[in-house]
Amino acid sequence: MLGAGSLGCLWAARLARAGVAVQLILRNPARLAAYQRAGGLTLVEHDQARRYAVPGQLTDDASPIQRLLLACKAYDAETAIASIAPRLAPGAELILLQNGLGSQEAVAAQVPQARCIFASSTEGAFRDGTAPEGEWRVVFAGRGHTWLGDSQDDTPPSWLSDLQRSDIPHQWSPDILSRLWRKLALNCAINPLTVLYDCRNGGLSDHATEVATLCAELDQLLQRCGQPAAAANLHADVQQVIQATAANFSSMHQDVALGRRTEIAYLLGHACATAQHQSLVLPHLAALHERLRHYLDARGLPSH
Repeated sequence: MLGAGSLGCLWAARLARAGVAVQLILRNPARLAAYQRAGGLTLVEHDQARRYAVPGQLTDDASPIQRLLLACKAYDAETAIASIAPRLAPGAELILLQNGLGSQEAVAAQVPQARCIFASSTEGAFRDGTAPEGEWRVVFAGRGHTWLGDSQDDTPPSWLSDLQRSDIPHQWSPDILSRLWRKLALNCAINPLTVLYDCRNGGLSDHATEVATLCAELDQLLQRCGQPAAAANLHADVQQVIQATAANFSSMHQDVALGRRTEIAYLLGHACATAQHQSLVLPHLAALHERLRHYLDARGLPSH
């Protein structure tokens, strides 16, 4: 497990709970020492906390890796895989749990000897930094679903049974790219506007016309990219998500509020770059991208 963020830790704790052998890979000795002082990962579920002594190691550990879950941010994925690539065994399997699109293909190009399985998840978790365990205490905030697939090979891997007994809801998807494009479109229609208007998801009800216009352009993009299934009923789905998560702040809004880098390049940036590559003019999507870039620049945050 490389990428000890909230989702990575959530997966690691549930796998360990089910008796599946799992190890966390940490980027430097100081971080490994901090993790070891915490005594493992603490998972809070249904207000009950339980600690799991998942072993930790460094990226330069000598042991070969047969299966790796890469759970870092999209903008860290290429650097992360480069740090671990020499340890990948022949025929290793990588599960790529990144938002947006673009990073998956870049990682796969770096490790042609490995099988890369793309994942898309709707699960929610956050780290409880106020607790004594700090960032090693993860709260399971929203039960969701994870879709996994391989755009090069439809054969499901044997280890899906490990996810089943770890109570990780999942489904093997023969068309994982459609799932990833759909999630990207949903994020592009919601997240940037919540940042620019500094509102919860429900606040976008006051900007219904703008949301509808963006959905229409995203529909055009998905159709042009050969993803009609990802485009189906997009506007209705976006409206449903806005209503169902009205009280929530989007992940991009949370990143900006905390002064953290966003994944703009792999969401809105990827959508606009793909439109340009397809010679498709989407003026409202392009204008939104520019507005968001200027907004991030003004706050000293990366805009690419």
